[in-house]
Amino acid sequence: MKSLEAMGIKTLTLDVLDDASIAKVASTITQLDILVNNAGAAYSMPVSDVSIAKAKELFDLNVWSYLAVTQAFLPLIIKSKGTIVNQTSLSSVCATPFTSPYNASKAAIASFSESQRLELSPFGVRVVDLKTGSVRSNINDAPKSRLPEASIYKPVREIVEKAMAFEGVAKDAMDRDVWAKATVADLLKKTPPSNIWRGTNAWLVWFMTMLPHGFFDGTVKKMTGLDLVEKKVSS
Repeated sequence: MKSLEAMGIKTLTLDVLDDASIAKVASTITQLDILVNNAGAAYSMPVSDVSIAKAKELFDLNVWSYLAVTQAFLPLIIKSKGTIVNQTSLSSVCATPFTSPYNASKAAIASFSESQRLELSPFGVRVVDLKTGSVRSNINDAPKSRLPEASIYKPVREIVEKAMAFEGVAKDAMDRDVWAKATVADLLKKTPPSNIWRGTNAWLVWFMTMLPHGFFDGTVKKMTGLDLVEKKVSS
């Protein structure tokens, strides 16, 4: 934020999980052309080991905060006939193994985005689903999840935890500045696309959506080590 202030940009602190904080900022500003819902976190765990409490916390941030912020700022967006941008993910359409809580949260907000796009079109408001692939960001700096001792995947812990940490994807992540420049250019078009695919593997996942379901299962298994898990479990 300090770097923005140095450029003469006025910044405001907003806690998207605090209704009072949201209301305070919404009452402070008088004009808004583009609202970007970008807050988010990751939580990786096999479905069999998911902590319901942690999954609910993830949804509070990745889903419900988007709705709370959008509702608070909607009058300003309608007034300006502006644009709402929801940061989803390639995971919203390409669910990888061992990351189901994150995948589900992104699929949820992608579905909300599609409904918003239709519902708000009569008011001249555009809604953009930002389907982002792997980008270098601080989300990769979060503490890594560890399998519980009683997990059915304990015999293959090392393989599964590597997949849970997105290690294979993170190393090829797109530079954030490159991603931001391209994304901003898309958003500032006279008629921005309703879906923006940016980041590592974005084009590949877009192509996968055109193919029969499960067509790339073998590739996904190799990428996440699930093929090795199958061999060890069956041996």
